[in-house]
Amino acid sequence: MASVEHCLYCFETLAAELQGRKPMTLDQIKKSWAEYISSTTPAAATTTSEASSSSSSSSSEAAVKQSPALRRLAASSSSSTSSSSSSLSLTSSTPATSLSSSPAPPEGEEVASSSPLFVTWNTNHPRHGYILRGCIGTFEPQPLATGLSSYALISALQDSRFHPISSSELPKLQVAVTLLTDFEDAKDKMDWELGKHGIRISFYERGRRYGATYLPDVATEQGWTKEETLVSLMRKAGWSGKEEGWEGVDLRVVRYQGRKEKLEYEAYKEWREWVEEQQGRE
Repeated sequence: MASVEHCLYCFETLAAELQGRKPMTLDQIKKSWAEYISSTTPAAATTTSEASSSSSSSSSEAAVKQSPALRRLAASSSSSTSSSSSSLSLTSSTPATSLSSSPAPPEGEEVASSSPLFVTWNTNHPRHGYILRGCIGTFEPQPLATGLSSYALISALQDSRFHPISSSELPKLQVAVTLLTDFEDAKDKMDWELGKHGIRISFYERGRRYGATYLPDVATEQGWTKEETLVSLMRKAGWSGKEEGWEGVDLRVVRYQGRKEKLEYEAYKEWREWVEEQQGRE
């Protein structure tokens, strides 16, 4: 499933692009994040305290150092169905015939190194909370080390619905990474579950092919029924028929699931400052 490290990598890639520097690699971030958690959580400090009586105050000092953002991440990762305020996605540019099946890994198994994926950027609006700022992904399995960095930038800078994200917007951002799994042809247009499945539709009308997708959390966030979700998705694809006629359209539906993680800029910034502090000591 998606991880905090994947989200950090997206932030690191975008921040480095906007700041004109070289980003850390995904492997470097994974190693650094493990060291960061180990050095800043109260649990790690307690172990140190037990090993040396002279460090009896280290646990409380570490607890004070630990920020709310870090506590939220270290305490427990987001559930696989957690969602941002608005995670509408663009349709993939890959052909409908190129869908691949990527089953979810068993519990405790290492995260796959390749997966279909979507990167979503949300911005914190003073009245409406997090709202969509960009979202683009692919149904073609991507090596995560290259795919995440590519789509982090594509979704931030090339989503045609928005102007490119600027460096001044970074502090307001939240990133969500969704790794797509369990692709299946639905038996019919209703053969999927709200809140569990994302759906990708395709259909033909008057010689033209239409297609679009919604990630698993979109329908429940919007409070839609299945019927409302399908009509909205058809509209997103460009269909302009009368709403009451949607059931007469021969839809092909592919359902899939998503393993999602999200992260706010505050947590990325704290980790990044720690990294720079460690580099300064070397």
